[in-house]
Amino acid sequence: MPPASPSIWIIVPTYNERENVGPIVDAILGAVPDAHVLIVDDGSPDGTGELADVMAKGNNAIAVMHRSAKQGLGRAYVAAFKDLLARDADIVVQIDADFSHPVRFLPSLLEPLRSGTADLVLGSRYVKGGQIPRWNFLRRFVSRGGSVFSQIVLLMPYHDLTGGFKAWRAAALRQIDLDRLHAGGYAFQIETTFRARMAGARVVEVPITFEERRVGTSKMSMNIFMEALLLVVALRLSTLTRRRRRGLKTEA
Repeated sequence: MPPASPSIWIIVPTYNERENVGPIVDAILGAVPDAHVLIVDDGSPDGTGELADVMAKGNNAIAVMHRSAKQGLGRAYVAAFKDLLARDADIVVQIDADFSHPVRFLPSLLEPLRSGTADLVLGSRYVKGGQIPRWNFLRRFVSRGGSVFSQIVLLMPYHDLTGGFKAWRAAALRQIDLDRLHAGGYAFQIETTFRARMAGARVVEVPITFEERRVGTSKMSMNIFMEALLLVVALRLSTLTRRRRRGLKTEA
């Protein structure tokens, strides 16, 4: 008997993405026909959640999670992770609803997990073959600088630590204490990769092309950027503190 196909769930967090949610889900299921999609809507006032419910009624591959208010990308992902681990998902993918993460790269993100060579796959803009074709110099500098800063401070060898296009083996997610995650914005991406690596996960990067969103406006802000920088410092300090405590116990 051939081995059973893994249960693949792709999380699409939404807030005011009514114009995008239908097309992105159709594109995802077209690229990965054996996947399921979990739409996580944070109480979108534009009716995204209601439209998602209509989509789910007509397709068993779609599920919807409603949250009462916008609480940040990180909180939405934590809720989704917990839900999908309870469903015994084997593979969990993060993707934006706005087409900035092109669905054509989903198979390449999934391949290392399907083959058993990785526990976490990062869709990377900054490895060979990765591209950001439409960003200006300032935006590229801020994004790349944030990743380089995180690399240096957290001693991680990965080139794209702020990207949100990621695929997880469920076993790697189970190694992270999801209730301990602090980041609520894009810093969440840095924190989860760091904690996965500290737990022994095999992390690989595959090149992607990052596109501008098709409809709507970006939710990036200076507050989100500063949160990421402060989180990196806090994670590094917590690591040094744990090492110092272990050293004191050894001496005792």
